[in-house]
Amino acid sequence: MKTNENRTPATAPAKSPKKAENLTVRDGENPWTAAELTELRGELEADVLHLKKEIRDAEQEIVGLLRDGGDGAGNDQADVGSTTLERDHEMSLARNASEMLDQIERALAKIDDGTYGVCESCGKAIGKGRLQAFPRATLCVSCKEREERR
Repeated sequence: MKTNENRTPATAPAKSPKKAENLTVRDGENPWTAAELTELRGELEADVLHLKKEIRDAEQEIVGLLRDGGDGAGNDQADVGSTTLERDHEMSLARNASEMLDQIERALAKIDDGTYGVCESCGKAIGKGRLQAFPRATLCVSCKEREERR
């Protein structure tokens, strides 16, 4: 299990982002305001802290399950199977949280370098409304629908 301790803490001073109004938006959308971007960044940074704690807790739980889950004296097959299932569940949760953390950190980096809101597939604007609802989005609706049909 990879650990996330070497990641930049969300409380570290952010790089100076490009001006909010220079971020890409769809035709007809109002440009990002500094207040909107500050609120979005705050939500993402809070998510980073939450996910790091969730990953740390899951990793500690996995260590405990590995330590206690052996096929030793007093453990019947059902106990061992139950422990294995619980360990696999914790590993899955930690993996999902780690993937979400990567997405959030990528979004924060894109805000900092001024590329936030650009679809990674077609290069068009993702859409401000979509990003406000799902700040980790990397694809516009059309490209996401196309990806899900595959």
